[in-house]
Order: sequence, then structure tokens, then C-alpha cells
Amino acid sequence: MEKQLHLNLFASRPPMAGGVQASSKMKMGPGRKRDFSPLPWSHYFETMEDVEVENENGKDIFRIYCSGSHGPVLLLLHGGGHSALSWAVFTGVIFSRITCRVVAMDLRAHGDSKVKNPEDLSADTMAKDIGKVVEVLYGENPPPIMIIGHSMGGAIAVHTAIANQLPSLLGLCVIDVVEGTAMDALNSMQNFLRSRPKTFKSLENAIEWSVKSGQIRNMESARVSMGGQVKKCEDPTSSPGVSNSIGDGIIEEDEEEEAEVESNKKRMKEDDQEMKKESIFSWRVDLSKTEKYWDGWFRGLSALFLTCPVPKLLLLAGVDRLDKDLTIGQMQGKFQMQVLPQCGHAVHEDAPEKVADALATFMVRHKFTEFKEGYLC
Repeated sequence: MEKQLHLNLFASRPPMAGGVQASSKMKMGPGRKRDFSPLPWSHYFETMEDVEVENENGKDIFRIYCSGSHGPVLLLLHGGGHSALSWAVFTGVIFSRITCRVVAMDLRAHGDSKVKNPEDLSADTMAKDIGKVVEVLYGENPPPIMIIGHSMGGAIAVHTAIANQLPSLLGLCVIDVVEGTAMDALNSMQNFLRSRPKTFKSLENAIEWSVKSGQIRNMESARVSMGGQVKKCEDPTSSPGVSNSIGDGIIEEDEEEEAEVESNKKRMKEDDQEMKKESIFSWRVDLSKTEKYWDGWFRGLSALFLTCPVPKLLLLAGVDRLDKDLTIGQMQGKFQMQVLPQCGHAVHEDAPEKVADALATFMVRHKFTEFKEGYLC
């Protein structure tokens, strides 16, 4: 149990018995090759734009993906190391359920956002980023907003709500992050991050790894969202885990071996040139360097969540996630909770339909919006 806790912060829990790989193969049938090719954002969102916001050091640029023009805004915040594209499949589903607008945002230093100080990932700074982006988008009279965050994004959603960065806030939805398990996981997080591959030979390779490792259990979501987690290296031979010189280590010991050594050198030089032609992909965010902010994201989170003065929904992959404060709060009816079993940590990617159904029902119950005509809940 404790050995798995670290997965609750950034990546998914390991696959259950039988594994994602085995179950997926059974679904695909014998002899059929699985498709790991990437899918474009435009299959799921209507528009993509870069939002400029002013700060003390100049201008920061935040990438957002949007859909819809009527109804409340669903402001979607991704988890650590992920991007707004992790909400792609969910967006398509929720849009078919209720009248709403969607704004999915790449948080600072994530995805395709470009900020002057990418090292500052404090909860306070990221909450202010969200408030500034909303102000640029909607001015002084923003529409009603439902803020929804997964993992790190869930923690930032709570901090954003508490800091009153969104004066038109309707409600809050936090997905699979609670203070107790998050704080317990911090000690082993670095070991988990070191266990991940540092590079991938292609985007398809990264997508394949994400599915087979259980990080994302939904193939379609992996195909659109992994492009927001990894990037193509400008110089593949200087990437982590890739030798700068494949020819290093050749030693000429005898004159008799000189011809063979020269042949090896030539072959290795050709291999080196081939490697340079290949696209090496690495993680966009070095999560190991964000450690100093982890405590600030999660400590005191349960109390903050419970004191948010708006209707609240907590979606969990397992009831074991609940800590003492949330257990008491749930018994007192301070928030609505739903457990979505058979999901990994990336609940909204693994089961976008279930998350969309839970959120749609919650929003309609609180009269934030209405079901779309023809949709049967």
C-alpha cells in the first residue's frame, strides 16, 4: 500500500492484476496491431490560443484550448507533468452532456505555456496565473465558472478558490488528490521519478509506454495527451540517457587490430549519424526539480477544500484515498463524493464518460446548467 502512494501525485497507480497490456490485447483480439499514433487536439477542442498576461518580469504566455460559447465555463487544470491535452477526450464527452464552455489551460512550465520564471511553481503563483488568464479572457465580468482540477491541478484549484481569484466561481471539483495520501507519498516520489524512462525514441514510443505502464489506461486519451507531456529534443545526442559520443571507449591495443578498429569506428560513426537523424523525445517538465513546492501544494489541503464556500465534488479512484478530515467532512455532508473504481490515478483520462456523468449530474443538481436535449442521464 505505502509503496504505491507516491503514484498518487503525478502518475497513475500500476495496472491491476492482469495489467493494462493484457486486458487491452484481449480487447484487440489476436493478430491485430495496436495503434499508438498521436491524435491532434483539434479532434476534441474547437480552438487553441495563447493568452498573454502581464507580471512583474514582463509577459507570460499561457496556452489554452477551448470549446463552446454558451453556459458556465468549466476551467480545467491538469496534474503535474501533464498538460491541458489530458482533458481532450473528457471535453468531447462533457460537451455532449450539458450546456457549457470549456477552457483547458497549460499551467506554468507545463505544455506549451512560456513564462519568465518557470522555476516558480508555488501554489500562490499558479493561483494568480489562473486569475490573470480568466481576467484577460473575460474582463471584469467573467461568466460563472466551475473549476475542476486533477492531482496537482486539484490542489491548485483549491488554492485558487480560497484566494478568491475567481469572483464568479460556481463550484469546485477535485479529482483524486487528498492531503493524507499526497503527504505520505512525498518521501518516495523521487524514487518513482527516477524509475521512469528519461527519453523515448518517438512520440509513438512514449504513447506505448504510457499505456503499457498503466500511467494512462485509455488508449485514445494517451494518443492525444502524451504529446503534452514529452517534447522533441533539439539535440538528441545531448539528451539524458543518450551517449554524446557512441565512438567513445574504442582502444587500439595492437597494430594487427588496427584495420578492424578502423572498420568499427566507421560503422559506429554511421550509426551515430543515424541516431542524430532520429527524433529523441524527453519529458517537458523535470518533476524532480519541483520538490520544494510539493509540501506547499498539499499540506493543509483537506481543511482548505472543506472551507471553500461553494458546492464541492470530490472524485476518487479508490475510497482508500480519504484522510481523517475528509472522512469527517463527508459524513457531515460538506461535499459530494463519488468513487470511480477500476481507474488509475488519471481518472478523467481512464474513464472520461464516468467523470463527465458525475460532473454533469452534480452541475444540473445545483442548477448550474442543464442537460442537452436528447441526452438521457
